[in-house]
Order: sequence, then C-alpha cells, then structure tokens
Amino acid sequence: LAVIIAALPLMINPHAEYGGADSQAEGIIMELSPGLNPWFEPLWEPPSGEIESLLFALQAAIGAGFVCFYLGYLVGKKKGMGAGEGNVQN
Repeated sequence: LAVIIAALPLMINPHAEYGGADSQAEGIIMELSPGLNPWFEPLWEPPSGEIESLLFALQAAIGAGFVCFYLGYLVGKKKGMGAGEGNVQN
C-alpha cells in the first residue's frame, strides 16, 4: 500500500517537478525580501539533489534505529525485571 501511495503521483503526472518545502520556502522568502543575506553558508554542498535526498533518508533511518533500539531496550528491561521479581527470596 505504501509503494502504491508513493508511486501513484509519479504515474499520474510523470513530468511534474516534485520539490521539497525548503526550496519553496526559500523562493517565498527571496520574493518577499530580495535583499536578504543568509546568516551562514553550508560547509559542504552535496553534488546533486539525489545525494542530498540519500543523506537525508540515511539520517532519518539512523535516528529511527536509535529510537527503536532504545524503546526495545526499555521493553526488554521491564520484562526482565518482571520475570526476576518472582525469583527473589526473603
């Protein structure tokens, strides 16, 4: 279902430009304040949009991995503590 939802817009309108919100926001800001100078420049600019998207997806996957690992650790710790309570002798 997720693949169909992702692929459907590409099949309906294959020649459309699907840009991100960052580029749209930048265009509106430059339209409203044409003399605005950015506060800083990026240290490194990816060579293409595909590389930029890949790095963003990799960052999201690593973050999700850490969150899921931590949640799994907490659940395992809670189950381990619950199982160990019955074996405690006074």
